[in-house]
Amino acid sequence: MTVTPQERLQQVRDRIIQAEKRYGRPPGSVRLIGVGKVHAAESIRGLVVLGLDDIGESYVQEALSKQQLLRDLAITWHYIGRIQSNKTREIAEHFDWVHSVDRIKIARRLSEQRPAEKPDLDICLQVNLQDEASKSGFGKNDLYTAADAIQNLPRVRLRGLMAIPRASNDFNDQRAAFAQVRSLRKALTGRGYALDTLSMGMSGDMEAAIAEGSTMVRIGTALFGPRPVRSNTE
Repeated sequence: MTVTPQERLQQVRDRIIQAEKRYGRPPGSVRLIGVGKVHAAESIRGLVVLGLDDIGESYVQEALSKQQLLRDLAITWHYIGRIQSNKTREIAEHFDWVHSVDRIKIARRLSEQRPAEKPDLDICLQVNLQDEASKSGFGKNDLYTAADAIQNLPRVRLRGLMAIPRASNDFNDQRAAFAQVRSLRKALTGRGYALDTLSMGMSGDMEAAIAEGSTMVRIGTALFGPRPVRSNTE
């Protein structure tokens, strides 16, 4: 039986609402980011028309193409992929949020290259919880230095933390990983940083993330279906 885009969107929204209730979160406290990477612009259009406001992308050139095709729609664009130094200008010019800032150098380039006429670029620091070589991000011990260096940069606004923990099907393991991110944000806010965002949780672990305070979940498969094979153009 084919599941329609409207049904997929409602199923994801229902999961979020149920998790908010179950874990004592205020209604509407979790923002849904639809991860459109590799999916066609028209698939994104279909969900935006149904009321999805936020779209996340991981590949710059693919995202810029989609932004042109969807320029008639009011979309908040989130960059969630690994950031190459030679792509920072395009990211700074064309996105509203960047979740995956993993080096102080990248934050400085985004600051320098953000157009003055645009609102400040909202950014999150990516945390590499388990120091995985395959993943970008600041180690837990480097976060304070990074926040100190980035907090007062012009034209960017430090909003919070993002993490992609090691995959696990065990709910308690998922919660334990997300709890570490929550604790790191609490420690940073205790030092005076005004961080209001935890970007964590995907299709397979969003309930655990919401239980531990996520304010943004990044959902691809549950919204769009299986990801098509991508041709490597970047």
